[in-house]
This record gives sequence, structure tokens and C-alpha cells, in this order.
Amino acid sequence: MSKDVKIVTIGGGSSYTPELVEGFIKRYDSLPVRELWLVDIPEGQEKLEIVGGLAKRMIKEAGLPIDVHLTLDRREALKDADFVTTQLRVGLLEARAKDERIPLKYGVIGQETNGPGGLFKGLRTIPVILDIVKDMEELCPNAWLINFTNPAGMVTEAVLRHSDWKKIIGLCNVPVGMKMGIADQLGVDPERIQIDFAGLNHMIYGLNVYLDGEIYTDQYIEKIASGDVSSGTMRNIVDLKWEPDFLKALQAIPCPYHRYYYKTSEMFEEESKAAAEEGTRAEVVQKLEKDLFELYKDEDLTIKPPQLEERGGAYYSDAACSLIDSIYNDRRDIQPVNTINNGAIASIPDDSAVEISSVITKDGPKPIAIGDLPVATRGLVQQIKSFERVAAEAAVTGNYQTALLAMTINPLVPSDTIAKEILDEMLKAHQEYLPQFQNN
Repeated sequence: MSKDVKIVTIGGGSSYTPELVEGFIKRYDSLPVRELWLVDIPEGQEKLEIVGGLAKRMIKEAGLPIDVHLTLDRREALKDADFVTTQLRVGLLEARAKDERIPLKYGVIGQETNGPGGLFKGLRTIPVILDIVKDMEELCPNAWLINFTNPAGMVTEAVLRHSDWKKIIGLCNVPVGMKMGIADQLGVDPERIQIDFAGLNHMIYGLNVYLDGEIYTDQYIEKIASGDVSSGTMRNIVDLKWEPDFLKALQAIPCPYHRYYYKTSEMFEEESKAAAEEGTRAEVVQKLEKDLFELYKDEDLTIKPPQLEERGGAYYSDAACSLIDSIYNDRRDIQPVNTINNGAIASIPDDSAVEISSVITKDGPKPIAIGDLPVATRGLVQQIKSFERVAAEAAVTGNYQTALLAMTINPLVPSDTIAKEILDEMLKAHQEYLPQFQNN
């Protein structure tokens, strides 16, 4: 890899991009980014130009020799890239709003990455990511693909299983958010906290929590159970409290998304109420983004505005910068990422994607073997992995029956009949972005 680094961000017009730029500025001494290409589609050109303008002002303010390029030509951008990050949304937020609203009509949770919404985001996204991979094979065969596009686990699974590209790492802000949340609750520096993470994307558990190198899991669970600290959540997930005895029995720290599986009826009620009163999360985010982009237009703005944290993706881009820095410098530090299992979790196939604490090297992540998941968590993780694999196959083949199977085996969908009804309506609603299903 050359000393000067070329990074391409596909979905560069995203509201998250200023955090990515901030991360590269912060790490410039160890990660000398000389070219940053922000790529988007024609529908995103206005946002790309607004975000790109802010990125250029931030870099100028920092006094760094990073050249920022804005383009709608993905192939032009990809040539000789060292790292490619993907943060795209096929169908934009309008598609997400459909993912969230349609299932609610059938008594099923509507959520961006879980249940029917997660399936359809995968069906729309996976073919686009695989097209990007084909371009990378030709134009930057030595680059790393760092994907934060949701559903990140399913996307990573699809690339590993349905292409020859192995240099992919899926990234999520949930584990980082969990670590930062625990540090904040305990009033300690995050560097003093370490967590053994294992599971799948949005289905990850903190198996052990360490404070200053000493195991602290039971004490932390006790603090949650007694109400001394919050159980932790995210801006896009309502903070429903866990039953204390359930947490003590689980003997692991669930992630915020586990509420959809362990508190399904309560979460459905909360989502239905929110959709009726203030709109689905996608509709709320549309309003937030409108305000953010008005901020970004300000020619005097030269930093990432603090209002970005309201968007719900805190730590996403900083985690990406940290990961890229660790690969580039062969740091061998430990970070939770989506990568090929290779036996790290005994009950998941070796060739599947898992989200797990890994040693980050110049050759990519080396997952830290945990043996097997605790019996109480194993079955749910295996069921979601089955869903991800079948969903990825449906995305690639456009086979209706495979898509129905994926919908039905998802634990948030109560029957094959309801699965078919939701599938049919969502296929029609999203047909513009699902060309693989048009002839099946």
C-alpha cells in the first residue's frame, strides 16, 4: 500500500460524512489521506455538493493537504483506491419509510434492519453492493471494502458467499455505542472498558465486560437490574427497561436491538404509537436531515455540527476511521467487526459472517475465538443467521419462494400466511428497486 492513502466513500452525500471527514482529520498523522472521493447518484447530487462543500471547509480549516473530489461516476472514483467505504441507501429514506409502515398494518414490527424491513433493505441493497464489488475487482483489486450500509451483517454475508471478494469488513456503531454507554454510566474513561463481543450484526451480545482488565460483568448487570444505571439504547430505539431477573439469568449484555426479539409486543405497540403520532423513524429522520443540510450549507461552518448526533448514528464514521487506521498501521488492536467466522463461534458455519471482537491487522480482522455462545443466546443467533443466508440468496437470485422462506423464518413474522401478504405488498411497493424479481 502506498504511503499516501486514497479513500472512496460511496454514498458520500450522506449526512454522516462530516463525521468521517472529522475522523480522517484527527488521524492524519498516522493515516495520511491525500485523496478523498465522495461518490453519489444523480438523485443525491444536491446533498453531495452541500456535504462536499462542508468537507472541503473542514479540511481547509485543519490546514491539511487532502484533496476532496465529488463525483457521480463511481468507476472514475474507484481507480487505484486503497479503501472503499459504502454508506448508501437504495431508494433513499422514502423506501425506509415503506419498510417501517407496511409491516405495521399486519401486526408486525416495521424496522429498518429487523423483520420484513430488514429483509427488503437487504433485497434492495445486496445487488448494488455486488456491482460495486465487480468494479473493485477491476479497478482497485487490492482495496479493502468497509461497509456500513445496513443490514451490515446480511450484506457482508452476501459478499462472502456470492462473490470471490474476501477483503470486506462490515461495520456497525452498536458495539461502540454500548462500550461508550457503559463507560459513561460508570463515569470512567472508555479506554478502561473492554467488552468481549460475539453474535451477529444487530444481534450482538457483550459476553463479558472488563473494567481496568478485571471482569465486571456481574456487577454491571446488577447495576442495571437495581436501576443504578440505564440498560442502554440508541436514539432510534425506545428505551424499554429489561426485567432484572431476565438479565441476571441471561448473564450477558444484550444490545439495544434485542428489544425487538425479547420485548416484541411492547416494541410493536411503541412503534405503532410513534408512527401514528410523530411518524416512523424514517419520517422523523427526514425532518432531522432537512435541518442538518440547512446547517451544512452555512459557509461559515467548518466543523462537524453537534446536531449530527441527533441523527442516531453516533460513532459510525469514527469507528470506520479507527478501523482503516488500524489496518493501514497493522495496529493489532481489538475492535468488533463483521467478518468471516473461521471457527470463532462454534455453532455458526465457518464461512458465514459474524460480528465479533477481532484483532485488526494489515491483513484484516482475525476474529477472537470464543468457542460457543451460551445456550440461552445460541438458538436466536442461529435463527437470524439462517434468515440472513436465505435472504442473501433471495437478493441474488430474485426467487420469490426464497424471499417468502426468508420472510417466514424471521422470528418477528408470526406465520407463513402473514409473511406472504407482507411480501406481496412490499414487492409491489419497492418494485422500482427490485429488478431481479420482475421476471419471477
